[in-house]
Amino acid sequence: MAEKITYYAIIDEFTSRDSPRTVLRRVENDEGQSDEMFSRDLKWEFSPLLYAAERGDTMLDFVPINEEEAGRIVERIRGLASPDA
Repeated sequence: MAEKITYYAIIDEFTSRDSPRTVLRRVENDEGQSDEMFSRDLKWEFSPLLYAAERGDTMLDFVPINEEEAGRIVERIRGLASPDA
């Protein structure tokens, strides 16, 4: 199986599709499936949130987005974290 990456904007009651909380990516390959969220530490880290949401255990919305949009969200978050922001 070729690697497949699906991106999701994470939205809560204080954020919107235009300015989501962060982005999550689901990576699927021959080794299985792994979910990673772009974290406060400005890196991709394991996240159980989408798995929990698929079982009805979250108040977050996961909106599918494309890779380009995910990149813009990551860059926005990096910009907000910079000392010059």
